[in-house]
Amino acid sequence: MQISDEILLDLMKKGDSASFNILFDRYWEKLYATVFSVCSDREVCSEVVHDIFLNLWIKREKLQIESFRAYIHASARYHVYRHVKNARRQSLEYREDLEFSSRVSMNDGELNIHYRDLEKSVERELQELPRRCQEIFTLSRREQLSNDEIAARLDISKRSVENQLTHALRHLRLSMRHFLVILYTILSFNPFS
Repeated sequence: MQISDEILLDLMKKGDSASFNILFDRYWEKLYATVFSVCSDREVCSEVVHDIFLNLWIKREKLQIESFRAYIHASARYHVYRHVKNARRQSLEYREDLEFSSRVSMNDGELNIHYRDLEKSVERELQELPRRCQEIFTLSRREQLSNDEIAARLDISKRSVENQLTHALRHLRLSMRHFLVILYTILSFNPFS
């Protein structure tokens, strides 16, 4: 017997990541198809769907949802609209900032501090993800397991592993934007220029 969306939603609101994973697996493909019918860019569609589920998890305790299916489809329309709006805004160039950052001089101590700050920020951002998502990310990026190995170890599908990794990486990419300038400075620093 399949557990109803309402029961899964109630459990998820209490922090049950297994219920979240069931809803994710149950609706990911349907939601992707809905978004793809509006925006045929596969990467954008994947990002939009993961954003929807990420927001669902983060705001789980505050949400008042009567129909989960209606909620995620309305959320899909909103996220597609927001993505199109943001894509137009991102056409700005930041040349002055990049030229300035390449002239900044740094020593090894500063680089180490920035690296430690980055590591702490990544850890903090990972804590916002569902427990299963954190676990899959750790197995992939820190223990260097392949998606097949992770799927076998956790007894889940390879597709679920891929979805969870995409979800984690998207979350990190969005939440860690402020470190891009620091990262650019570190990577472009040449003490002999």
